[in-house]
Amino acid sequence: MVTYLIQLLAGALAVVVILTLHEFAHAYVAHLCGDPTPKWNGRLTLNPLKHFDILGLICFAVVGFGWAKPVPINPNNFKQYRTGLGLTASAGIIANLITAFLIYPLVMVVSCYMPQVPFIYEFVYFFFYFMFVRSLSFAVFNLLPLYPLDGFRIVDALNRRRGKVFRFLRENGEWILLGLIVESFICQRFVDFGVGIMSYFDILGWFMNFAVNIIGYPITALWGLIPW
Repeated sequence: MVTYLIQLLAGALAVVVILTLHEFAHAYVAHLCGDPTPKWNGRLTLNPLKHFDILGLICFAVVGFGWAKPVPINPNNFKQYRTGLGLTASAGIIANLITAFLIYPLVMVVSCYMPQVPFIYEFVYFFFYFMFVRSLSFAVFNLLPLYPLDGFRIVDALNRRRGKVFRFLRENGEWILLGLIVESFICQRFVDFGVGIMSYFDILGWFMNFAVNIIGYPITALWGLIPW
């Protein structure tokens, strides 16, 4: 029970850091590209309270996937419209991947060298571990072309047409996301009760495995060259 509470606290703190860095990256790149809108709206900050979306945060804490409050931008202010929109849309994902790359060696250092003081060791280890895993999963999750995720904004930056599919994803993206998160939550509960076959139906679980095992492999392999 104590270990579970430590994991819960460490995971929650990791989510706070991940979401804050992700949204700050959007705001900072938009500002560099010439748009003052994020700064005017108080989003050019590392204050996590400015970036939270309550529903997205709850989903992230419960299932491991969620979202933050989208950073408001005005693409018309960008020095180069398409370039600015594309860079701003991808900034959060890139920030998550950089975070994962920098955090993984800390996971190894804690695992190999930190004295195993009860509670403190577990908290520090799980904090860095969740920072690594959830940075990767958040980056992959945000590639989905559903509003309000970054994947939708990337599609918006690259797509000059606004057809039926685009409008459908814009208008129904949040409902589709909620459906996927609820489906993942149900599948996880069945797995917890011993119905292992339900893991094959966990769509977001596939994204988690892809993020950690495929996207994360070059990171773990590179740092694994060091004789810890």
